[in-house]
Amino acid sequence: MGEKSIQKKQYILEKAKNVFVSKGYKNVTMKDIVEECEISRGGLYLYFESTRELFVEVLKMESQDNDDELTVAISETDTSADILALFLKEQKKELLKRKNQLQVAVYEFFFENYEPKKDNLLRNQFNQAVSVIEKLISEGVENGEFVCTDPLGAARNIMYVLEGMKISAHTMGITEEMVNRELLYIMKGLVEPEE
Repeated sequence: MGEKSIQKKQYILEKAKNVFVSKGYKNVTMKDIVEECEISRGGLYLYFESTRELFVEVLKMESQDNDDELTVAISETDTSADILALFLKEQKKELLKRKNQLQVAVYEFFFENYEPKKDNLLRNQFNQAVSVIEKLISEGVENGEFVCTDPLGAARNIMYVLEGMKISAHTMGITEEMVNRELLYIMKGLVEPEE
């Protein structure tokens, strides 16, 4: 694929993201994407065959963007506690963001489409995050920053709490105070209690 084609595909993905953010997943048609991109139907089908294929590519693009942002924010001198705090801070920003979120579309997509375990992008992202958090906790234990006898269990628990808060943010609302309380509880659970 040439540079111009790569740029065109990226343009379509950015525009498609806007449509998925505003309409969710299940209500989006290829016509909606054509209109948002201001291209011909044939021009769109040259790159993508369906809204499903488009959405999966948008999810991959978003995942890469989030990974890149976190990587840039982490320096080699940061401690495990600093990196975990930064990760939780980024999660907080996402939880409190009211606009430009794909979360509703993500849930619609995964409720509507069966994805085998190995191909399930949401599951894979979750498991990757658990793995990174487990490593941070383990390193933090080794460095004396954290006290934890089960880093994998703690990492899974953190991700389940975050996922629950994402759902709560869209179903019953969530405040900054609520997010702060849960994130503080997570961090307190990893720090040795003062005697």
